Amino acid sequence: MNLFGLFFEFSKIGLFAVGGGLATLPFLFHLAEKYAWLTVEIIGNGQALAQSAPGAIGVNMATNAGFHAAGVQGSLAAVAGLVFPSIIVITIIARALAFKENQLVQAVFMGLKPCATGLLAAAGFGVLRSSLFNSEAFVWHEMLRPRECILFAVLFALIVKLKLHPAVYIGLAGAAGVILKL
Repeated sequence: MNLFGLFFEFSKIGLFAVGGGLATLPFLFHLAEKYAWLTVEIIGNGQALAQSAPGAIGVNMATNAGFHAAGVQGSLAAVAGLVFPSIIVITIIARALAFKENQLVQAVFMGLKPCATGLLAAAGFGVLRSSLFNSEAFVWHEMLRPRECILFAVLFALIVKLKLHPAVYIGLAGAAGVILKL
């Protein structure tokens, strides 16, 4: 894929991914269906990397996907495309409207909250599917990844029960991945 194509595809994602970095995942899954350079496995690995690396998740995901498409230049094009619409939209809104007092702006944001929730839920289900299920399995009993499911259940229980800093769980998951050879 050429650099302009990457910029354009990620500009569309940046324009419509309301709700932050995880909201880009449904769009990335759509790209994986459209282009051979991006797969569900790359998205899953990239998501894990983006969650554990410093920086914005959406930018980290764009960097990873762009790199798989066209190397370092692809990363730069994807990131530029992702952030460009936000810069333009926020600049226009900031100049044209007073946020706190304008009822139209408040109504738009109230409408965007359910949209962001839906995008984040879709992203969560997509990550769950790519992490715990083997989409390439031909036999139904091989579709589930048992070690990953156990790790998910244990980490989920620890997160709910202990409420420690997220870095602790990231470290535990990374160590478990090495130990279990995931």
